[in-house]
Order: sequence, then C-alpha cells, then structure tokens
Amino acid sequence: MRNPERVLNSLSEHSKDSSYKFERLYRILFNEEMFYVAYQRIYAKEGNMTPGSDGQIIDNMSLSRIENLISALKDESYQPQPSRRVYIPKKNGKKRPLGVPTFNDKLIQEVVRMILEAIYEGSFEYTSHGFRPNRSCHTALAHIQKEFNGAKWFVEGDIKGFFDNIDHELLIRILKERISDERFIRLIRKFMKAGYVEEWQFHNTYSGTPQGGIISPILANIYLDKLDKYINEYIASFDKGKKRQMKRETKDFENARNRIVRRLKSAKDENQRTQLILELKKIEQERAKIPSCDEMDANYRRMKYARYADDFLVGIIGSKKDAQRIKADIKNFLAEKLHLELSDEKTLVTHTEKAAKFLGYEVTVRKSNAQRRDKRGRLRRTYGKRVCLNVSADVVKKKLLDLKVLKLEGKDGSEIWKPICRSHLIFNDDLEILDSYNAEIRGFYNYYSIANNCAHALNNFKYIMEYSMYKTYAGKYKSCTRKINKKYRKDGLFVVKYETKAGVKERHFYNDGFKRKKPSYNSNCDTMPKTIYTAGRTSLIERLKAKVCELCGLTDDLVMHHVRKLKSLKGKENWERHMIARKRKTIAVCRSCHKKIHDGKID
Repeated sequence: MRNPERVLNSLSEHSKDSSYKFERLYRILFNEEMFYVAYQRIYAKEGNMTPGSDGQIIDNMSLSRIENLISALKDESYQPQPSRRVYIPKKNGKKRPLGVPTFNDKLIQEVVRMILEAIYEGSFEYTSHGFRPNRSCHTALAHIQKEFNGAKWFVEGDIKGFFDNIDHELLIRILKERISDERFIRLIRKFMKAGYVEEWQFHNTYSGTPQGGIISPILANIYLDKLDKYINEYIASFDKGKKRQMKRETKDFENARNRIVRRLKSAKDENQRTQLILELKKIEQERAKIPSCDEMDANYRRMKYARYADDFLVGIIGSKKDAQRIKADIKNFLAEKLHLELSDEKTLVTHTEKAAKFLGYEVTVRKSNAQRRDKRGRLRRTYGKRVCLNVSADVVKKKLLDLKVLKLEGKDGSEIWKPICRSHLIFNDDLEILDSYNAEIRGFYNYYSIANNCAHALNNFKYIMEYSMYKTYAGKYKSCTRKINKKYRKDGLFVVKYETKAGVKERHFYNDGFKRKKPSYNSNCDTMPKTIYTAGRTSLIERLKAKVCELCGLTDDLVMHHVRKLKSLKGKENWERHMIARKRKTIAVCRSCHKKIHDGKID
C-alpha cells in the first residue's frame, strides 16, 4: 500500500506540466492510508457532530467503517447521500443555503479533495486567494495593498449566486482537460448530483456545488481558474508603455536645479553658496509637490487583479472608458464561457478616491502631497497614490448591532451609540461573561488588524463592548455600572477572579491595544506554489489499531467516541475524566463501553 505522502507528491510533481493528463486516480481511493489521513484532518471540526440526512455523525468511527466505504467504492455501488439543507444568515440580512453532508460522504470528499489539490494547486494563478493552502483574506488584501498602488479606477466584481449556478457539464469538461479517468469523474458527478433534503423533501441538484461540501471550494477554484487565466491574458494585452511621460513642469524644475548645482560648484563666496543652497531646497520642495509624470498619459496603462472565491477586484491605471470596457469584457466572458452572471447590484466601476468594498474592507488610493526624505536625503511624495485599507464606521456599527450590544438613539438625523446589557449572558458566571466579550473583541481585531485606521475604529468598538459588559454585570447583580467598576477594578484593570486546583487566578478585560499589523504578503505569492505533502501515521488510527479499549482494557475491535467540545464535559464519569486528563475530544473504546457511554450506564 503506497504511502499517501508519496502519492500526493507524485501528483503534485506532474501538475506543473499543463499538458500532462492524470490517469488511474480512482484506484487511489482503495488506499486505506489515504482515509486515515483524511480522518485525521477533519475529525476535530465541530460540524462533524452535526448529523447529515442519514442521522449519522463522526461518532462510532471504526476501521471497519473505512473498509466498508472502500468496498463500496471498488464495485462502484457507493452512492453519496443527499445533503441536509440548513440556512445561515448573511451580512445583507438574507440567508445563505448550506448543505450538511453525511460523515461518510465527508470522509470520501476529503480524500478526493486532497487528490484534486495535488493536481491543480500548482497550476492556479497567484492572484487567486480563496480556499487555498497558505492563502487567506489577509493575503488577498495585502496583495491589493502592494500591487494596486497608483490605480485610478476599481472594478468591484461579484458573481451572482456563483456556488448555485456552476454548470455541471462545463465543470466536468474542465476536469477532463487534465483527468483521464472516467470512474473518478463519475464519482465527482455523483457528488454534484446527490441533491439535498429540506423539510423532509428531496430536491435534485441540476447546477451548482453544495455550499458546505468539502470538495466544493476546490471545484469552485478549478472552475474560476478559467477566469483567472483569461484576465492574466487580458492584462498582457491591456498593459501599455514602460513608464509615463515626464511632465513639462518636472523638466523645468530639473533644468533649474541643474543650473543651480552648476553655479554651486563654481561658487567660492560663502554667502553666495548659502543663498544657492536655499534656492536649491526651495526648488526641491516645490518639485516634490507635483507628480513627476503625466497621470493622464494615454500611452501608459496598467491593470491589476485579485480574487477571493467569487469576489474579485480589478485596479486600473487608465481612463474610465477602459474600466467600463474591462467590466463589460469580463461580464461577456463569464456569460459565454462559464455560464455565469455578474451581479449588477454589486459590480461597480469606482474612482479610487472613493471606497471600493472588498472582503469587508474599504479600499481607496490615497491622494496626498505629504513628503519625507528617502535614504539619500531627497524629498519624495511617498504617501501619494498608495492603497489604503480601512474599516468603516458602518462595519463597526453592524457588528455591534449583530452582537446585540448597541442601541441607536438620536433626533433630527443625528445618531447616538448607546451600549446596552446583553440579557442572554446574565445567567452565565462572571468568567464566562468576561471571556465572551474578550473573544469577540480579539476576533474582530484579528480580522481588521491590517486596516490603516485600525486603532481609531477598533477603540470605538472596544468602548461600546466594554460598557455593554459593565451593564451586563450590573443586570446580573441588580446593581449599577459605577458599583460594578468599584467591585471588579484592580490596578486600573477590570479583573475577574476564579478558582482552579492551583488556587485563585485572575483574568482581565482586553487591554492589549489595537496596534496595526503589517499585512503578511510575501513575494513568494508571485511564484507558483511548491506544495510538499506530509502524511505520517496518525495517533487516532494507531489507537484504533491497538484494539485495546481505553476504558476497560479488553482486546476487541474498537470504535472512536467523539464529543463536540472538551469543555462541555463535566468530569463526573470515568470516561469524561479520562478525556479531560488527556485533553482529547476522542476516546477509543470497545463497542460494549461505547453503548454504555451513550446509555449513561458506564461505571
């Protein structure tokens, strides 16, 4: 049985050759070791404790369960179960449909996803940042901040109902360009055609990939890679000129400067030299206030692009007509080649001095004449034409409203923000209330930490959160915020004490500040990734293969018992204490002990 690491690295090596066709992929699914790695990768996710349409969850996992799946795959009798349809709220108030696959389907999908990633990751464009290893929203935003400097126009792109409108037959044709294995293709088609169950009614899926499915993100990237490559070719034909034409004023300043420098070299009188130096500084200051090149030069154009999932942003150095033509060309390409539609509501052509919205940030290009001296002591307009990433007041306000810590008041069009008590937290203990607020502040800060206005915007956010917390404690103890502060304040910090086995400990309200972090963009993003897969034998599988029950010590075929969260265990039962002591959400037990755990009859 081949090592999964060697299998995936072999596929990854061939992926660099765009003309190479992959064959005999389906037989990789007969490799038990691949399933062991897949199980290790996905077992810790809380969603695995949510039942699919068959009512089964990750609990009761065993080696025989994997063997049965492989047997079904070998004779192609395996049929994915329909996903269970649920809805989650979107930022715009609407709801997003989400499919919850069965765990058996998740396990097979993870193996398929690993194979597809090894095949395609090396050929994806560096401008794609969604659902990829070592890529994130932050790398997409950092890419924009580095590459889009000087842009005059933005095209904000959003594909209408992308995940629901992927053309199955077109996706299969795209896959067949690189994969020559009908059984593997048939399996992917089965996943796409599995359908979903909503309110006990089965619904067929004629297009799209199920949001919530493990293979959906990689399939979406394979589909939209066609757009990335089209825009890459478009950029090559659109870009024009090596550099902008120098402005006449700049040439005049340069000539005047050269004349003074020549006079300075021949001047011997100290007063004359001082006067010439002052004139030289004045010329340099005046020259630095204006752009050195003609920003309206028709012989110079540039286009930049970044995509995260179905959202993309195009930056253009050129005219508004250029931007409108690019938008129309992208719209036509999506409609004709990928059978997708751009959302007219969200796809906008925006001047870069106004904010374009991308991944929750406001993106602008700064207009500034502020100057500073470079390493050689020359004055430079280093702040002008730089990309700024900002978090808007509306984003902060919406987050606070979603967290139910804010009430809006005001008259005559004014708006006053008032922190309010969170009544649903009143029945929690003091430490849980504090931890809840701290986690929400840290989460918001972690995402918006690369914003240029991070400190200002997040201090406003923290202020409302802090006083909402005071009011929550006041509601809990039927008191007022002044008395609560007096009770919990210590050395200028709001402190909650709690008891542990080691004694009394303290935890304070978030006080680490909101210093802006530098975007984690690195130049390696400009090159094709060289992914190396590592996959050793997992502790989960070793424990199952040991065939010794971790509770009763009997030798038997084992199953893995899972819990959603370790902190939900009370430690009253022996098996709970066993898991808490080892800090594991899993325990390998015999079938008899597993039944007793669920029946609540274990000693």
